[in-house]
Amino acid sequence: MPINVDEVLETYWDDLAPLRNPVMLIALRGLFDIGGVATSALDWMLKERDATVVSDIDPDPFFDFTQERPEQVIDEDGERQIQWPENDFMIIRYPEGARDMIVLNGVEPHVSWATFSQCIVEVARGLGCNLVVSLGAAAEQTPHTRVPLVVGSTTNEELASRLGLSRPQYQGPTGVAGVMLSALDDAHIPSISLRVGVPHYLMHAQHPKSAAALLQHLQHVLGIPTDHQNLVDEISRWQELHDAAVEGDPEASAYVTMLEQRYDHAMERNMPSGDDLAAELEEFLRGQADDDQSED
Repeated sequence: MPINVDEVLETYWDDLAPLRNPVMLIALRGLFDIGGVATSALDWMLKERDATVVSDIDPDPFFDFTQERPEQVIDEDGERQIQWPENDFMIIRYPEGARDMIVLNGVEPHVSWATFSQCIVEVARGLGCNLVVSLGAAAEQTPHTRVPLVVGSTTNEELASRLGLSRPQYQGPTGVAGVMLSALDDAHIPSISLRVGVPHYLMHAQHPKSAAALLQHLQHVLGIPTDHQNLVDEISRWQELHDAAVEGDPEASAYVTMLEQRYDHAMERNMPSGDDLAAELEEFLRGQADDDQSED
């Protein structure tokens, strides 16, 4: 039987104070988050922040628990607890930033993608989001010695034009990310998909450098602090470790040199500055807010 959103989505925002220019950030551990880069980036961003859960999605209808197993843990009182896959929507207020954020840092569901996506739509509507940004990471021919590139796409014609984003051209089998973005389109909620590159020859390593690149991009464009600069020491250790491994292998060293040359050539193309992107996004969001007020 089809699942109704009301059966799986709990909301707790009736007494919530108004949010300031809210944007929703989404990262889901799974196929489109290689190395857990996007979800770990949001973990880092929220590390020192007070977050309030305002909604959650019941995991039971969405997961094959033989694939995504719940964990048994002992809590502080010595009691056994079962931890299920969590998809909680959290509010983070940024008095020092340009806006407040709604964050879903969760787990990609196995089934019922349409209903899961509709849950996201309902939360975005209920909290007055004028933009949803989904984050991911993909294996790319990116050398570990360079700053990973963050690329974006959107189906919104105005956003694509303002921010210099690509329009999705892919046709073929898709995942929950594709279904989610389609549901947002149908609901007339603008969305952007941001993906950071991960060196394909280091797919099973941790990637603080890619996480920092993604966070720096978000900070500049959205006008919120992400604490990406505090990853410097971890990035330095990561860099030294992989530099040493490559230097000890002549074939690997030659391959990385080739990737560096390709990367440097690609970076010679003119790209919009972070300040330009931030200004264009602000103007777009102001237009969205004005449209909402005129409809009211």
